[in-house]
Parts: sequence; structure tokens; C-alpha cells
Amino acid sequence: MTNHIVLFEPLMPANTGNIARTCAATDTKLHLIRPLGFSLDDKHMKRAGLDYWENVDLTIHDDMDAFMKTVEDQKYLYLVSKFSDTVYTDADYTDTDVNHYFLLGKETTGLPEKFMRDHADKCIRMPMTDKVRALNLSNSAAIVIYEALRQQAFQGLELTHIYDTDKLH
Repeated sequence: MTNHIVLFEPLMPANTGNIARTCAATDTKLHLIRPLGFSLDDKHMKRAGLDYWENVDLTIHDDMDAFMKTVEDQKYLYLVSKFSDTVYTDADYTDTDVNHYFLLGKETTGLPEKFMRDHADKCIRMPMTDKVRALNLSNSAAIVIYEALRQQAFQGLELTHIYDTDKLH
């Protein structure tokens, strides 16, 4: 089983870099769907991902159709959107024998409306006030992946860390 964060046509290198860092920290695969709003060599994206890029399992897809062909079971595809009645914590991510895919839209327009309508049963949302249009993309990715990991008992992740107090000074 693997968790996957999928970014549809991401525009901002800092968001993608931050999400890559979260993927490295959680052993989550990262997928980017073209076109991208930046070069993968962009210094801002590298800075945001710091030196963690070598630990990111990255796949780039030419378009949404190419990505969708890689999803073995669409039952475990989740569209992160503000247009849903299903709260992200109400979805069941506990099956650790399958791949879970969390698809997030581009920063300015989200996911394509027709795609959302065609897959309305796969949409999940994070509750928020009406004072903002949407949460930051990298925050949204972190929120949903950590909920999935919580439900999966943080399988494969360190739950405790003992610090060498000599290194703290």
C-alpha cells in the first residue's frame, strides 16, 4: 500500500516544494500533472523542498487522462475540494492493502468542473469559515495525508524520537 498526493497543473513552485517535503517525511508518492506553472529546476521549488528531493518518489503525467490510467482502483481516489458534503475525516483510509490517491487542483481554479461533476462521489472537503476562498495547497495536502496516516496508525513512520540532548546545544 502507498499513499499518493497528486497535484493537477500546480502553478506555484513553493507549494510544490513544500508538498514534496511532506511526501519525503511521510513516504508518500508525489504525482504532478502537466502543464506545470514552473520549471522543475526552479530555484524556489528546490528551496522549498530543501535537500529532500532525493527522497521523493516523483511521477509526472502529461495530462489528467494519463494519470487516471495509472489509478488501479478509483474507489480509493479522493478529490480534495471545497465543493463536497463529505468531510475529509469521514472518509475511510484504513485499508493498508490498497493505494490511496489524494488529488488536489491548481491554486487558482482547483480541479476542472466537468471532472469534479463526473467524480462527485469521490470529493472530500475540509471545513472552514466563509472568510477565505480556500486553504493553501500545501496545507491542504498535509492535512489530508496526515489524516490518512492517522487512520492507518502511522504505519511505517517513527512515532517517537529520542533526542541526543548533546546535539541540542
